[in-house]
Amino acid sequence: MNFSIGDKAVYPAHGVGIIKGIESKMIGGERQDFYLVEIMASGATVMVPTSATIRMGLRRLSDQGALEGVYSILRTPRHVSQRAWNRRFREFSDKLRTGSLNDVAEVLRDLTSLRGDKTLSFGEKNMLEKALGMVVSEISAASARNESDVFEEVNRLLLPN
Repeated sequence: MNFSIGDKAVYPAHGVGIIKGIESKMIGGERQDFYLVEIMASGATVMVPTSATIRMGLRRLSDQGALEGVYSILRTPRHVSQRAWNRRFREFSDKLRTGSLNDVAEVLRDLTSLRGDKTLSFGEKNMLEKALGMVVSEISAASARNESDVFEEVNRLLLPN
């Protein structure tokens, strides 16, 4: 998968970033090219080998069809595991690391719903905020909409009916 400087892309567990440059480095005696991806939410820059974008999970923004799927996920009832909190936390962490917008939306939906039933742990609260930020930033970037408008829309979808 090839990206150009200025393209927006999604990096798993970090969210939407902008390709700021392509840099070559000598590693183990071999020249390797890297995408310099500036993560929009944190300002951090990650280096992703151009030859390993698929393996590393770097992907293009979701298209309109995928965004409609996310809205559908946010509207559907939750599927919170009845497992112990630490196993549930691990399941949610694994979903966030996939980089799949659908997986992140499921985590957002399920933690929001769970928050209505009980007090979330510190880790669950952080995970909820991260999932919300990732969903909002990708929808905003993919649809060229203001993040605050998307934030309000997503929160309305998550309200219990």
